[in-house]
Amino acid sequence: MSAPTASRPQLRIGSLTLGSPVVLAPMAGITNVAFRTLCREIETAKMGSTAGLYVCEMVTARALAERNEATLHMTTFGPTESPRSLQLYTVDPRYTYEAARFIVEENRADHIDMNFGCPVPKVTRKGGGAALPYKRNLFGQIVAAAVRATEGTSVPVTVKFRIGINDEHHTHLDAGRIAEGEGAAAVALHARTAAQRYSGTANWGEIARLKDHVRSIPVLGNGDIFAAEDAARMMESTGCDGVVVGRGCLGRPWLFAELSAHLNGKPVPTPPTLGEVADIMFRHAELLVQHHGEFKGAREMRKHIAWYLRGFPAGSELRSALALVTSLTELKSLLSQLDPTAPFPAAAEGPRGRQGSPAKVALPEGWLDDPDDCAIPDGAEMMHSGG
Repeated sequence: MSAPTASRPQLRIGSLTLGSPVVLAPMAGITNVAFRTLCREIETAKMGSTAGLYVCEMVTARALAERNEATLHMTTFGPTESPRSLQLYTVDPRYTYEAARFIVEENRADHIDMNFGCPVPKVTRKGGGAALPYKRNLFGQIVAAAVRATEGTSVPVTVKFRIGINDEHHTHLDAGRIAEGEGAAAVALHARTAAQRYSGTANWGEIARLKDHVRSIPVLGNGDIFAAEDAARMMESTGCDGVVVGRGCLGRPWLFAELSAHLNGKPVPTPPTLGEVADIMFRHAELLVQHHGEFKGAREMRKHIAWYLRGFPAGSELRSALALVTSLTELKSLLSQLDPTAPFPAAAEGPRGRQGSPAKVALPEGWLDDPDDCAIPDGAEMMHSGG
């Protein structure tokens, strides 16, 4: 393990002061209250407190404004969770304003982030996610609506986006300038285009360009943070004010304790043994069951099994059984069959989660014809949250 870096300053995002410049990226079906609670518990156990920002799953502005029951359930926060951070998917200034007003009036969150980085075809083909910043005026109207809805409150609005649609259509510098001008408290850049999806290597040089372009608010970097050293390298090479971590924490909820320690000049905690990982897996499942009930909670746990066991000696039969678990009792019995003394393996390091291949970005017909057009595509404001 490398030596810790020098102590870093706190990260300030509007009214929020964070003791660690580390943000958990919203991930559909992953960053629910169970996973966030687990990350915070581990960071507290190892560091004495939680320091960064843990963002919930993305929810749709219209669904939130219309009080959709499933969406409200997704915005569940733990009783001691602070600050409470919520991310909106939106393509319409009207629903953006209504959702943000609901959040502040009902005290639903302490921070609102907006997603303009999702590259999933079902999102971009409706003009949302990573497609939307190409429409500069519409993008500005949406950011302004959220800021206007939170005016006079302590709830900051931040914006996350990608480099652009593809190599021919970069939008991040304009997006950063517009968000800054409309009152956003910070911006975050996933340093890939939508066409890259999650493939290849993030272009950290574009984070540095954005940092040079946006001067009055923090700029956060996202992409290829898989270890504590990666976060330090990104901040040192780009000058960004903080890092946003997504896929790197899949099956590794202790990563935030490691990042917090390294960036604050403290010794990085020793990676867990397989026995310790088994305990963390069971705790994760308990929290999922508390949130969803045992039937759904146990099934939600299945997707995490391969991430947790990556590189560890487990055997194909046991892995398969764990991936079909139906109850906490069954999970506990299966986990007891793992070798608790097995050390954390080198094979568990590095990229994880979806990577895929570059692909042409699905866009509404004629989307690229006029970047100043503010028309919202029919059906663009999806009712379903999380995707």
